[in-house]
Amino acid sequence: STSQGAVKSRPPPIRQICPPLLKIALYQTAPMDLKPLITLLAIVNPLAIVPFFIHYTQDFNRAQRKHTIWMASFSTFVVIATCALMGLNILTFFGISLASFQVGGGLLLLTAALSMLNAQPAEAKTNEEELNIAAARASIAVVPLTIPLLTGPASMSTVVIYAAKATNFWQLATLVGYGVVIA
Repeated sequence: STSQGAVKSRPPPIRQICPPLLKIALYQTAPMDLKPLITLLAIVNPLAIVPFFIHYTQDFNRAQRKHTIWMASFSTFVVIATCALMGLNILTFFGISLASFQVGGGLLLLTAALSMLNAQPAEAKTNEEELNIAAARASIAVVPLTIPLLTGPASMSTVVIYAAKATNFWQLATLVGYGVVIA
């Protein structure tokens, strides 16, 4: 009669069998959280670039605007990936410590925030001659759209600081992947 009332037992989940091993595996290979992505989105603020894009491309046709968007997006990714992968090496080459770089990056963020609080209307208006000169120059996709508007010093320093916090390849790859999302 005891065999009829026996309940089939399920094996325990893996986290109960070897929790220390699972914790080690998760912490060593876990990708970065969403904090760098949210921070970069707040700093880059792609929607704030739309008025600049419209202003700089007002005389462009549809194909030229599309090309400018693709070039600015690709350039943004290249800047973020370069800062993530080589930023610390560049700082070391110039003898800049990460702590002093963090202070400088913080001051840049502070000045950017203060200038946003004290928004001033544009002082200079462009005339038709200036627009023709600008159209004759190289593409505006890299300068001024990508650098400094999309990926300025604040976003570059943020990426370098998060890259310094990365403890393994996957976290660095996640940071580079966030560059794809931002671009």
